[in-house]
Amino acid sequence: MDESVNPPGVASEVGRLRTVMLHRPGPELKRLTPRNNDSLLFDGLPWVGRAQAEHDVFAGALEEHGVEVLYLRDLLVETLENTAAHATAIADVTSDLRLGDSVSEYLVAALATYDPEQLAGVLTAGLRNDELDGVRSVVTALLQPDDFLIDPLPNLLFTRDSSVWLRDEVALTSFAMPARARESHLTQLVYEHHPRFCHVPRIHGPRLEHLEGGDVLLLGEGVIAVGVGERTTPAGLERLARQCFAHDLATTVLAVPIAQDRATMHLDTVVTMVDVDAVVMYPAVADTLRAYPVTPGSGTELSIDEPAPFLEAAAKALQIDRLKVIDTGLDAVTAEREQWDDGNNTLAIGPRLAVAYERNVETNARLEAAGVEVIRIPGSELGTGRGGPRCMSCPIAREPL
Repeated sequence: MDESVNPPGVASEVGRLRTVMLHRPGPELKRLTPRNNDSLLFDGLPWVGRAQAEHDVFAGALEEHGVEVLYLRDLLVETLENTAAHATAIADVTSDLRLGDSVSEYLVAALATYDPEQLAGVLTAGLRNDELDGVRSVVTALLQPDDFLIDPLPNLLFTRDSSVWLRDEVALTSFAMPARARESHLTQLVYEHHPRFCHVPRIHGPRLEHLEGGDVLLLGEGVIAVGVGERTTPAGLERLARQCFAHDLATTVLAVPIAQDRATMHLDTVVTMVDVDAVVMYPAVADTLRAYPVTPGSGTELSIDEPAPFLEAAAKALQIDRLKVIDTGLDAVTAEREQWDDGNNTLAIGPRLAVAYERNVETNARLEAAGVEVIRIPGSELGTGRGGPRCMSCPIAREPL
């Protein structure tokens, strides 16, 4: 991989996409059962082979449009070639207090013998009690054979959430849901040790206040909107705002409260950008979504303005007259269905060029009527984790607008 081809840096949601990180669904999805899918944050049991085929269509569409696709699993394997990264990964995954001393000590020794490919498999797909050979302890005796000693990470599919590029720096995020906490540890490992990224400045981190990438929208040069709801906390937003101002990564951060429920887990489930001045938005929230403009204050303090309608606050911060709004659906029922199926969760490859699930027929028709070219991809199985093309992609390099 030659970094000089596409130097990392992202300053908008719609600049021409040049490099993206994806995760092709793998054995971790086969770990889902009717008993654990809720706790692992899936609404159903995906047909893994079909999910992989759908994801391949997604990756292929990006590559056909000149986007370099990097796979998180490949980056992780390459990272684990580094001795320090290998040891760090083992120490992290064996520190779970549920394991007890006997299992933890055994795993430290056993995993040390694994090559990078084998270790990456355990880190992503997990390890069940009945897959552990060579040790018997109180913990292993009392757990069920199919209980996990190391939990699988089926949500790795949604690479948007574990890291966010802000210009030429990367924010490592902090997950609110225990089922996803280890994801940011793996991306942190990659950014710290992989030769392509180890020199990149990093902010935030998995052990700080909760902040997830699906809540962060780069509306335009120096303007960032951050959703606060089920996943990102007010404290997480405050920490990010301070870091962005200190590093000259933003001039305005819009704090956007969103409903704390499954349908609106992240800001990008209700609004995404498809052009420099246009968004696709769930109509049920278009008139009620509000934003608190946060700007640098005196010294290290932050200045917080009174809340205003999101669309007005965003347009003011961007110094434009207004944001054009493309609604999902022609009626309330269609809009609700297509929002649930990630109709709002588009990935812009460039201005007025977006990837969307083919199933959201009405939303896609509205996008095209508004002059946005839509690249349709299948998503019947990918969508069981409640995430669309934007959720499944972490942009690493975009051209400036």
